[in-house]
Amino acid sequence: MDRIPLDSTLLAWVSYLPDLRRLRVGLHTGEDYEYFDVPAQTYSGLLAAESKGHYYNRHIRNEFRFQRIKKTTAT
Repeated sequence: MDRIPLDSTLLAWVSYLPDLRRLRVGLHTGEDYEYFDVPAQTYSGLLAAESKGHYYNRHIRNEFRFQRIKKTTAT
């Protein structure tokens, strides 16, 4: 998965596997999450959103099954 850096105070980067419908996000806190069964239009909506953090909190966080991947050093 290629990481796309984001201009966001909450999200550091995002990556998406369309064939598996998996979205991975990295937060500036160092936490990484993988979300399952995320439609491509949700990923596109995140990239197009004026506020990536607001879109994430409203349309992704707590809306899809997820797994916490790791906590790394904050970026």
